[in-house]
Amino acid sequence: MQLKYVGDLPIVSKNGVGFDHTQPDKYTYLQAAAELLEALSYGATNTTEHLYSAKDRETSPSSLLELLKTHIKDIDKIFATHDAKANEFVDGLVQRVEQNEGLSEDEKVAWLGNIKMMKDYFFQYVANKSAYNAALEALSDEIHDGKIKEVSVPMFKNYGMVLNDLSGVLERRKAPIDSEIIIKQVRDELIGTLKITHS
Repeated sequence: MQLKYVGDLPIVSKNGVGFDHTQPDKYTYLQAAAELLEALSYGATNTTEHLYSAKDRETSPSSLLELLKTHIKDIDKIFATHDAKANEFVDGLVQRVEQNEGLSEDEKVAWLGNIKMMKDYFFQYVANKSAYNAALEALSDEIHDGKIKEVSVPMFKNYGMVLNDLSGVLERRKAPIDSEIIIKQVRDELIGTLKITHS
């Protein structure tokens, strides 16, 4: 299992390969998610409000993976399932092409060839998405367990997107946690604050 940037979700057709720019590679958000996870994995404290000072440096893919392994207890199990998810995704694409009666045999061969060519790309895309989702779930657990009421981050380098995605994960918990994102100008920078309401 490794992490590395691959790019947007591929759109494969009989004519070639394009990319869906509305489905970015989740690797893009992994560093911000991992840094927040590291910041919130503090154990018990007297405060439930946290202002995170973001690092202004890139973490290598291997260091990022080690950081995630430190803070996500069942990450090996999660990664063990990513191959099955990727295979299921690719198999679904293949089945749709094979069952498409509107395609000639040459068109099917071309389309299936393009899917095969992108298989490793799909696998990495799914691995990155699995890692990001695992980081969000771990952040959700930290917020729940620590009864954290507020997390503030600077609105750059994808922290805002992570807060937005985290808000959705909190809402989908078995016992949902309400949250709201508020953005304010503080001195010379925008600060995003996730306000959390525990029941």
